[in-house]
Amino acid sequence: MTTEIFDTPQKTRLSGKILYSMVVRVAAPAFTLLLLFAIWQGYAVWGGINPIILPSPVHVFQVTVENWHNLRLAINTTLYETAIGFGWALLFGAVSAMLLDLVPALRRGLYPIFVASQSIPIVAIAPLLQLWFGVGLSAKVIVIVLSCFFPVTVAGLDGLRASDPDLIRLYRTFGAGRWRIFRSVRLPGALPSFFSGIRIAISYSVIGAIFSEYIGSTQGLGVYMLDSQHAFRIDLVIGAVLVTALISVALFVSVMGIERLTVPWFYAERRSKGLSD
Repeated sequence: MTTEIFDTPQKTRLSGKILYSMVVRVAAPAFTLLLLFAIWQGYAVWGGINPIILPSPVHVFQVTVENWHNLRLAINTTLYETAIGFGWALLFGAVSAMLLDLVPALRRGLYPIFVASQSIPIVAIAPLLQLWFGVGLSAKVIVIVLSCFFPVTVAGLDGLRASDPDLIRLYRTFGAGRWRIFRSVRLPGALPSFFSGIRIAISYSVIGAIFSEYIGSTQGLGVYMLDSQHAFRIDLVIGAVLVTALISVALFVSVMGIERLTVPWFYAERRSKGLSD
């Protein structure tokens, strides 16, 4: 009974701190965005700018709502491409990280190639991919994979190689084999780093999908933006850009939510140490 009396106020204070932290995290960027939109609105309305060149955010919102049906179809196409491409990038990145960690010879042979591949601009090889694979889904998936797999691979590999050596020695003392150590110690310890790479990759995936549509496609946000540009509808282009940003933020936040469900012990440990999460 005594423990419950003392624990309840502590839990209440902890819940209050968490709630306050969440409110601050939401309020700060929301206030910043509102301020930026207010400045944009004032400049567009009273700055003597041609609305065709720089429409106001209110006008952009209105035309985006009016064209929502076409925009929604484009969003669905891009999200479909993003989901498939990111899924393959996640699988390829995770498998690559584990193989590079488990096989040192493979790491020495492939890791420099992976690093060099990131210096090749996608804009240079995307037309070749279109030539080789056509304007279908395959070329778009390859572009997304090339854009996303590297952050996942590097973050996963760094997490695996940063395993606690004392804990590994303890497991070996009790007779644990290599696979048991990998499954029980190294992989769980690498998950926070692995999710960091996923958060970066999920943002790249939308950009990669849109860029692949720029190269060659009949539907999607990239095609929607190109058509709007050709029609000199800057308002529609800006609306599509803002929607793309919202989609990227939503995907980023979704990954953060999955991470908190997957590794709750990591955030509990950070809170116990007084660190912000």
